[in-house]
Amino acid sequence: MTGPVLVTGAAGLIGTVLRGGLPERGWAVRSLDVVPVPEPRPGEEHLVADTTDLLALTEASRGAAAVVHLAGIATESTWPAIAHTNIDGTYCALEAARRAGVGRVVLASSNHATGYTPRPDGGLLREADAPPRPDTYYGVSKVTMEALGSLYADRYGLDVVCLRIGSAFPEPTTTRHLSTWLSPGDTVRLVDAALRAPSPGFAVVWGASANTRAWWDLTAARALGYEPADDAESYAEALIAAHGEPDLADPVHARVGGEFTTADYDSEHFDA
Repeated sequence: MTGPVLVTGAAGLIGTVLRGGLPERGWAVRSLDVVPVPEPRPGEEHLVADTTDLLALTEASRGAAAVVHLAGIATESTWPAIAHTNIDGTYCALEAARRAGVGRVVLASSNHATGYTPRPDGGLLREADAPPRPDTYYGVSKVTMEALGSLYADRYGLDVVCLRIGSAFPEPTTTRHLSTWLSPGDTVRLVDAALRAPSPGFAVVWGASANTRAWWDLTAARALGYEPADDAESYAEALIAAHGEPDLADPVHARVGGEFTTADYDSEHFDA
């Protein structure tokens, strides 16, 4: 592939990580967000646009080698906000890529697409064993993201890779993260693999580091060429000292979506 990688939501946490890491792996980056990206890198293209503006996003996609779509609300919110920003925004990212002739789109899905799936009791959970069971409106938007990706792969022949991202933070901050963490370095490795994999077609893969306490089987991600290098276990002693051993009966540890499956995330708290 030739041309820059268009990264939407480039001013966000994961976008900032990719803006630093992808150029180190040989990718030019074209950054797009609704706000100017802070401290643009030398040679980095940066655009200000809303990803629900199809015409603007189509123009931004022209000449790109691929689109990495990160833009959206990254937690629970009201249904109108989620529907507009996350669902309409995903449609626009895929449709813009199709109109601009971009052959590959990497979508930032989430473990919350299947949040009510029970945590595996021994063994590791494959993507095929975790069908859509969204835990929030946010999770519904990620189910829809994966469905739209499948449509554009089947109908229009795009390569679409959906990354069911776990807990993408600079470092783990809870005992749940000991199982779900995706480190900054592994975030770059995973997206790089999704960009380079030959003819992936439509793929849904877990996005997590090589955590000792992992819940998720990374075989499908490894098949793309992903080789995680980090493990949350190096933080385990301090986190357990601060929070205690994980209570496996607690929904935070018993279900894939963790706290998103608890009453604190009931829609009444957001739609009031």
